[in-house]
This record gives sequence, structure tokens and C-alpha cells, in this order.
Amino acid sequence: MEAEAVVKDWWLYHGTGEGTDRRARLESGTPPPWRDFTGVPDPGYAPPGCEGPAWERTRRRGEGYVPDEQETDVVNTALHLRRPLLITGKPGVGKSTLAYSIAADLDLGPVLHWPITSRTVLRDGLYLYDAIGRLQEAGLEQLRRPAGPMGPAAQAPAADATTPAPDPEPAPAPSISRYLRLGPLGTALLPQDRPRVLLVDEIDKSDIDLPGDLLTVFEDGGFVIPELARLAQEDPTVAIGTDDDPDAAVHISQGRVQCRYFPVVVLTSNGERDFPPAFLRRCVRLHLEPPGEEKLALIVRRRLGIDVEAGGEYQELVRDFIDRAGDGDLATDQLLNAIQLRLAGAWSAPGDRDRFLKTVMQHLTGPTA
Repeated sequence: MEAEAVVKDWWLYHGTGEGTDRRARLESGTPPPWRDFTGVPDPGYAPPGCEGPAWERTRRRGEGYVPDEQETDVVNTALHLRRPLLITGKPGVGKSTLAYSIAADLDLGPVLHWPITSRTVLRDGLYLYDAIGRLQEAGLEQLRRPAGPMGPAAQAPAADATTPAPDPEPAPAPSISRYLRLGPLGTALLPQDRPRVLLVDEIDKSDIDLPGDLLTVFEDGGFVIPELARLAQEDPTVAIGTDDDPDAAVHISQGRVQCRYFPVVVLTSNGERDFPPAFLRRCVRLHLEPPGEEKLALIVRRRLGIDVEAGGEYQELVRDFIDRAGDGDLATDQLLNAIQLRLAGAWSAPGDRDRFLKTVMQHLTGPTA
């Protein structure tokens, strides 16, 4: 039987959805003095709301997450302190899904996703600049300019040989705004009255310098786009696209993006590397353990609407999953896949069970992986 849910007055995130009132508390809450930022929202820019395909993907993924009391305590600690949340744990325990759960629970709009590889640098998350495209466009614009009237009738009177010919008027350079677009981190740092959720996925795969590079951005709550800062005298405000929409046209003043409300930053790590102490002390840390039988039953009920605690084949599949996890890591979605297949009538022959389990619950680590 499902235990009575624990709810604490100070919690903003519950993991149960219907968080409109709690989102209002989140927006009106007083930040720590050292996390109070001064960005001014662009009145002409509206971030994506709780509608559309991107939001539906966030909502569907987040609603299936089942946080326990300890996880909920840590998430709310990060929300109140407005600090990044660093989540560690084995693959498949739900680290990334927790970011979607926060967004879905508090109606914070679609999650901004920044996947990390060994080649990722800070600028990839802040903004993208197509310098080559701008150079090519300038060259094409020069070619499009008319060469001037030709022929004897159109020729100007001969000038004195000592008079230098006037220099041709240069073609105007194409606007830089067409070649700039904010990345997921840059979009999350736009000044807004409510935070966006940013998932920095698998940061342990990054180059050794990235965590240190993130420190300044996380502390300042903003950054400068040098390509715009150099043009600030001639063009102090430039409209560029966002990670959500290249045509969103949010206005950037003096080349600086400065947040008003620090975003909900969720960083995930599979534990493939250690992080410097300076980085760790600026994060709130959460380690996720593989779910036990009770939590798996809750996940199956929320995802598939099946009460496995009532007994029968699906409860046996949960126990098979736990037994097999003792010999090597498994991901929770492997259990969901197994139950979904049995719901569809697949692998239902009496002699198929062993092959079925080996196929859909293949170990991610260990001697049989």
C-alpha cells in the first residue's frame, strides 16, 4: 500500500503537479542577498509558456518521476538558495528526468537542454555566432550591387586628369543579429520574472576546464557577447534569437545578458570524474540511488497505470528487475519496457520468459553487459 505522502510547508517543489500556487510563491520569494540579480526583462519578449509540443514533451516526461522525501528536500534547498543542483548517480536512475519533473511540477515551461560532450566549451551554451555565414553574405551583397550605367550616352564628362576618381561607396554590412542566437544557458539567463529550467546533461563528460568556466557565469548570473559589445557605440541594442526559437528576437543591450531570476540549473553526472572544490561548493548536491521495490511500484503506477502491488505477473517482473540489478546496473525504463511489452501480449509463450528477461533487462554494466 502506498505510504502517505509527506508535504512540508517550506517546499515549493512537490513532484505531484498542479503547482500554480507554489510557482507564485517561487516567483515572489526573496532571494539570498548574494543571489539577487538586476536584469531588466524585455517587454517585447515572451518566453515559451505551458502549451505547445515542447511543453507537452516536458510535461509527459516529468509527470512520471516519483521523488522521495530526501530528494524533495534537496531540490527545494536549491530552489530557495537559487543555486545549481548537481545530481549524481548511476545511468538510468532518473537524474535527467528530475529536471523535467521540476519544470512540470511548477509550470515553468519547456526544459532547456544542453547535452555535454568532451568537445563542449562554455560559448556553446551561451550563444552561437555564424561568422562565416555573415562574411559570405557580405560578399554576396557586394556582388549584388549594380556596377553603374554603361555605354557612351551614360558616361559622365571626362574629368581633369589631375582629379582623383571618387572611391566607390562601400556596401553596408549585413546586420549581425541574423547570425547570432542564444544557446540554452544564454536563454536561461535572460531576465525574466520566473526561472527557466536548464538541464546541463552529463557534465562529467566535459573538458576539464568547463566546470571552472561555468563558475563566473553562475556567480554573476550573466555574461557578455563580445561581438555585440564591440558594436555597442553604433548599435547599442540588438535583437537576436533564442534556443527556443531563432526568430524570437529578444533585445540585448550593450552586448550583456543579465538574469533577473537565476534559472533552475540541473547538472547531471554519472560519476566519471571529480569536480574542483570551488565548483562543488557553489552547487547543492544530490545523489540518486537505484529505486527499491516500493518506489518502482509507484513509478509503474504513475507511468503505466498498473498496480503491481496487487500481485500477479507485473509484480513478478518488478522482483525480477531487482534480482537482476544485483548482477549489474539496470535502468528503470527497462522495467517499464518489459511491462509495456507484456501489456501488448509480446513474449507471452511459457518458454519465452528467460529469453525475454535477458533481452529487455540486459545489464548496462557488469560481466554480462
